[in-house]
Amino acid sequence: MTEKEETAAEAGESRGRFSSRLGFVLAAAGSAVGLGNVWKFPYIAGENGGGLFVLIYLGCVLVVGLPVMIAEVLIGRRAQRSPAGAFQFVAGEQTAWRLVGWMGVVAGFVILSYYSVVAGWTLNYAFMGINRFFVGKDAEQIATAFGTLYGAGDINVFWHLVFMITTVGIVIGGVQRGIEAWSRVLMPALLVMMAALVVHAMFQPGFGRALSFLFAPHSDKLTAAGILEALGHSFFTLSLGMGAMLTYGSYLSKDRDLVASSALVSVLDTVVALMACLVLFPVIFSIGLEPSAGPGLVFKSMPLALTQMRGGVVLIIVFFALLFFAALTSAISLLEVVASTVIDQLGWPRRRAVLLCGAAVFLFGLPSALSGSGAVFGKWSALFGKNFFDSMDYLASNWLLPLGGLFMALFVGWAMPDQARREEFQTGSKFGRFYGVWLFALRFVVPIAVLAVWLFSVEILPKAWLTGGK
Repeated sequence: MTEKEETAAEAGESRGRFSSRLGFVLAAAGSAVGLGNVWKFPYIAGENGGGLFVLIYLGCVLVVGLPVMIAEVLIGRRAQRSPAGAFQFVAGEQTAWRLVGWMGVVAGFVILSYYSVVAGWTLNYAFMGINRFFVGKDAEQIATAFGTLYGAGDINVFWHLVFMITTVGIVIGGVQRGIEAWSRVLMPALLVMMAALVVHAMFQPGFGRALSFLFAPHSDKLTAAGILEALGHSFFTLSLGMGAMLTYGSYLSKDRDLVASSALVSVLDTVVALMACLVLFPVIFSIGLEPSAGPGLVFKSMPLALTQMRGGVVLIIVFFALLFFAALTSAISLLEVVASTVIDQLGWPRRRAVLLCGAAVFLFGLPSALSGSGAVFGKWSALFGKNFFDSMDYLASNWLLPLGGLFMALFVGWAMPDQARREEFQTGSKFGRFYGVWLFALRFVVPIAVLAVWLFSVEILPKAWLTGGK
């Protein structure tokens, strides 16, 4: 072992480690499983007609998402550092690649600031369910309720604060006693609630139609734009490009199977996304609603659908508690990216770093919480012609994440020394023989795919090209 590697090993011991591969898989899966799985994937699958879209999505997870996840975890385990310091360790102190690490830190900070606001909506809806708010309400009243919540700045700030306090309280406990311990509780609880809702959905009259919609290879609504959306979501659903997997990789021991662990995380993430569809679509089909309801599928269509079923009040509470758990497991990793960077770069104790980073995220998220209230932030259009909430979402989703993931793939695929890359991939893994396949995907398939998604998402290439000018 070289002096540099010994230093990395010592750094890893001082920063903490996951106690087992299961601990890492549950924490990393918790990071990947979020509102994107339970909220976004069902509605984009619905908009694109299910069927072939879902099949393309699964293929994209395998050939794009998984290779990047392995690369990100690999850098973290190699360097035993958070994103900002990991690239410096691998490529040298003065390398320009360190900016990729900082981009991930900024992405995590920005995303958590508005993600916490959305998570607050799930808490508010859970309490609305407890108070039987949705009972007897029609579609227009439920849609109006969401608009009212979006515009209620004081309520959004309150739930934003509650959610951030909860996240800080978990992350402050450290790797094993905080992140891993809570992941061992939250992820099984999430899966149990999801399974219970799927079982309930199996007895709905729309379940057979939902299965056909999801898995029959029909493509009547699929377009070239939909294919790119499947590709983009397969990448972003795994929490790639924001340094979360890199940070968790830095807590992974050398004797753990990096490739198998990454694959398990990808499988769990994908299973949850498909289960979410099997929860939502049977309910939607059973009462005659359309699966192509868009972003309002969760906050408008589902409360309406569930209230019309036996035990609807309980189902609403369980459903939005499920959303909250999914949001929380992702938020934990986002805050850890920011806090671990401060710990590594400034040498601060964890408690101080987490408290101050959490407070900073909360303050930066206030404009997002107030964006729908008609205040100055609701009319603010300094970035991208959008309010503050939408501007932060656009910045992170369309710039920071895709560029971070693209540069991550380019760095590991082309700039990282081959000996170090091969050694890290094969150490402790039963899948070392797939090194060449993985490297080919990382060097050629991933950059082309991610670049295509990015160019169209920011409209450098006109979206009309995807529809033949229609």
